[in-house]
Amino acid sequence: MAAPKKSRGPAGGQGRPGRSLALILIAMVALTGGMFLADQPTPRLGIDLAGGTSITLEAKSEPGQESAINKTNMDTAVQIMERRVNGLGVSEAEVQTQGDRNIIVNIPKGTNSAQAREQVGTTAKLYFRPVLTVAQGTPTPTPSTTSSGKPGPGASAGADGKASSTPTPGATTQGRAVTDGLKADSSPTPKASTTPKAGSTPSASAADEAAAAKLQKQFEELDCSSKASRSKAAQGAKPTDSVVACSSEGDAKYILGPSEVSGTEVDNAKAGFDQQRGMWIVNMEFSKQGSKQFQTITKKLSAQQSPQNQFAIALDGEVVSAPQVNTTLSGSAEISGSFTQQSAEDLANVLSYGALPLSFKEQSVTTVTAALGGEQLQAGLIAGAIGLALVVIYLVVYYRGLALIALLSLLASGVLTYTLMSLLGPAIGFALNLPAVCGAIVAIGITADSFIVYFERIRDEIREGRTLRPAVERAWPRARRTILVSDFVSFLAAAVLFVVTVGKVQGFAFTLGLTTLLDVVVVFLFTKPVMTLMARTKFFSSGHPWSGLDPKRLGAKPPLRRSRRVNAPTDPKEA
Repeated sequence: MAAPKKSRGPAGGQGRPGRSLALILIAMVALTGGMFLADQPTPRLGIDLAGGTSITLEAKSEPGQESAINKTNMDTAVQIMERRVNGLGVSEAEVQTQGDRNIIVNIPKGTNSAQAREQVGTTAKLYFRPVLTVAQGTPTPTPSTTSSGKPGPGASAGADGKASSTPTPGATTQGRAVTDGLKADSSPTPKASTTPKAGSTPSASAADEAAAAKLQKQFEELDCSSKASRSKAAQGAKPTDSVVACSSEGDAKYILGPSEVSGTEVDNAKAGFDQQRGMWIVNMEFSKQGSKQFQTITKKLSAQQSPQNQFAIALDGEVVSAPQVNTTLSGSAEISGSFTQQSAEDLANVLSYGALPLSFKEQSVTTVTAALGGEQLQAGLIAGAIGLALVVIYLVVYYRGLALIALLSLLASGVLTYTLMSLLGPAIGFALNLPAVCGAIVAIGITADSFIVYFERIRDEIREGRTLRPAVERAWPRARRTILVSDFVSFLAAAVLFVVTVGKVQGFAFTLGLTTLLDVVVVFLFTKPVMTLMARTKFFSSGHPWSGLDPKRLGAKPPLRRSRRVNAPTDPKEA
């Protein structure tokens, strides 16, 4: 009768630990090389470590809309501000409410922080309004109605979709136009405008007559030479009101009719460079409803004389464009002219993410230095070093030679964590802040706990009388289950914390989750294979007193148990 085959150890056991070690070493070399190739040898730092700008914005109540300042609108404003800042590529910016009326925006020091500061508080309320009157931007004794028949500041938009600038006497041309790439077609007959035009006979209603006179007086006295006066010109006006407004450059002022198309009807906006005309443009796509409204207003305006054949694109009360319309347009539009790349991208960014539901004023701007964060980081690193030193002392005293395996595993975990943090900066915008550093320090305990679980399982097997090599393999399945359950609980806690929190606490949760995953990788691909190789050395296998695996010191049962008998008696008499 053939002797039964000897059973092999567990899969991935004693046989090929070198493969696992080679795999993790290749990963470490690749990550380190990628870190230097990406020119990111250190992790990106958050505002508390690198410094930056902290902006406090206070919500302003518009006349008759005091109830608009509520939790819903404040939360919506926070979301829009976050999307705007993220659209600029600013990483680790924090936007959060403070009290009932304030929003705090923390922008880390970086190349786009200045643009982010300009955009976070921009309301970006966009309206397409018909132009009733236009004049140069300084106060005039009498209204200028441009009876010469030439267009006001802006450009013309024809059926061919090309824009051409036509200067107005006494005003500098803005050079921006809105054109449309779709074909002109029929549109419903527009309703007659009841808005009183400057220089014409007003309505018989006394209220309308008084409103027209007030509007005319505001127009005559309006001075667009200063930024403050330009921003206040149409402040508090409703979309259904006729208003006075300045051009964004301050070279022209307007009387504008009620809004015909709102910026909420803009589905998407993108900046691009027109190769044929050699200029930066902003393309806007309207919603279905917005396309119909745009078609209606352009059909109505195309039948008017200058300047009433112009429509103004008013952004936050300032006219950024005032093109002429020569034909019916619909669908999409483009703003073109004197844009730089940055100004075109800024305008497209604020239009893409919508208008803020509230107006805000900049209450305070504080430059945050990294000095305080640097001191806290130094204190945290010192505390982490002390904790790590205590862990090492405990491992050396209690586990002796096994402490070497634990230290090598901690080193491997540290290399993987550092390189991944460095690479995740440019990849996903991860920035290392103080809570994230705390998460990394806490992870030292989680990683050390995994080693201790495995070491104790091995020592339990030796106490049962087994020699080291079988003890290493028999202890692994039991330790593996415990390690996986423990790391799963830690990762689940980190994931929940990341989802339900905001701001810097997410940095702590992200780092804790990342290091927990790396703990599994290190234990499986580094600690276990190294332990298998160490078990083959005489120092550990002989149970040296300083190996940490001395059977006498562990109280092993004498004599050491041998493997079970495999061959059963073949002679019935012997049985």
